Amino acid sequence: MASIQKRPNGKYLVRWRNEENKERSKQFELKRDANRYRAKIESSMATGSYVDPKAGNVTLRQFYDEWQQRQLWTTGTARGMEFAIRQVPFANNSLNKIQRSHIESWVKQMERDYAVNTVHTRFRNIKTVLSAAVADGLIIKNPSENIRLPRKQNLVSSMRIPSPEQVSRALEGAEDWYQPYIALCAFAGLRRGEAAAVRLEDIDFLGRTVHVAQQIQKEAGLEPEIRAPKYSSDRIVYVPDELIFMLSEHVKNIGTYTKNKYLFPGHQGWPLNPRQAEYRWQKTLENSELSDVTLHDLRHFFASGLIAAGCDVVTVQRAMGHKSPSVTLNTYSHLWPDAADRTRVAAGGLMTSVFNASADQVRTETT
Repeated sequence: MASIQKRPNGKYLVRWRNEENKERSKQFELKRDANRYRAKIESSMATGSYVDPKAGNVTLRQFYDEWQQRQLWTTGTARGMEFAIRQVPFANNSLNKIQRSHIESWVKQMERDYAVNTVHTRFRNIKTVLSAAVADGLIIKNPSENIRLPRKQNLVSSMRIPSPEQVSRALEGAEDWYQPYIALCAFAGLRRGEAAAVRLEDIDFLGRTVHVAQQIQKEAGLEPEIRAPKYSSDRIVYVPDELIFMLSEHVKNIGTYTKNKYLFPGHQGWPLNPRQAEYRWQKTLENSELSDVTLHDLRHFFASGLIAAGCDVVTVQRAMGHKSPSVTLNTYSHLWPDAADRTRVAAGGLMTSVFNASADQVRTETT
C-alpha cells in the first residue's frame, strides 16, 4: 500500500513499493494531489495495470534499438521505421517524458515540409513504437493517441477509372510481350509488383485461376526483393477464359518455362521490376496517345467492373487483396448502388412487370 508523509519543507511525499519490492516515491506541493496520486497507484497495483515510473527512463531511441531486433520486417519496412526514428526530434527523450505536445509540434513541422501521405506514414511508424512501449509496460499510455493529422486527399475525387476504350488503346499500343502484363492488372486486378512476379506455376490454365503468391519490390540503389504480397494478401483470382488464352499464348511465344521461372523476366534472373514496368507503361501511353492513366488505375478499372457486375464487398476484397472489407468499402463505396439507385431499379422492375402484363392482356383479348 502507498503512504503519504509530510516533509519538513511542507511538501507531501507519496511512498510505495513496486512489484520487485523496490521503494518508489513522488513529491507533491498539495496534499489533495498527493492523495489522488496515492489512490491512482493503489488502484493500478490492484488491477494489474501498474507501470513503474522509472521503467520509462529509457529513451525512445534506446527502446527502438532493442525492440526492432525482435520484429519480423521486410527490408522496406525496416528501412522506413529506421528513417522515421532518425527524423523524429524527440528520439533522445525518455519515454516517460514524451508528451502529446512534442508529437503535435512534430506533426506540424512535417506538414510544412512533406506530402500528406509521408506525414501519415512517419507518424504511424512512431505510434507503433510507442504502442510497443505501452505493451512492454514501460509507459502507461501512448502519447500519440488521438493526434490530429493533416487530411488526406479525398480518394473518391482523385480516383481515375479508365474507360474500356482507353484500356483497349493501351493494349493495342503495347509491345506484344507487355500486353499480358497489362491484362493481369486490368482483368485480374494485380498490383504492378504482383503482376511482374507471376510464375508459370501460379497459372492454373484448366481451373482458370491466377495465384498471387508474391511480389517484387525495387528501390533505387538496392537489389530487387521478392516478398509476400501487400498485407500478406496471398490469394486466388478467378480470371476469364480470354485472359487464360492470352497468358498461354504469351508462354508459347517467349519459350519453354520450368518451375520458378517468371512470365515477365528481367535482368540477371529477376522478374521485371516495377520501375522497368513503369517505364514500359509510359512508352505504351505514348504509342497509344493516352495520358493521365497509371498502372494502378487499371486496378480501379478491374474493381469497378466487379462492382458493376453485382459482386459483394467480400468478393471484391478477396479479389483485390485488400486487408479487410472496410478498406474495400472506404475505397469503392461510391461505386456500389445506393438506396436511391436500388429504389429506382425496383420501381422500374414493377413498371416493366405491369406494362408487360397489360400488353399480354391486350394480345389475349384481340385473339
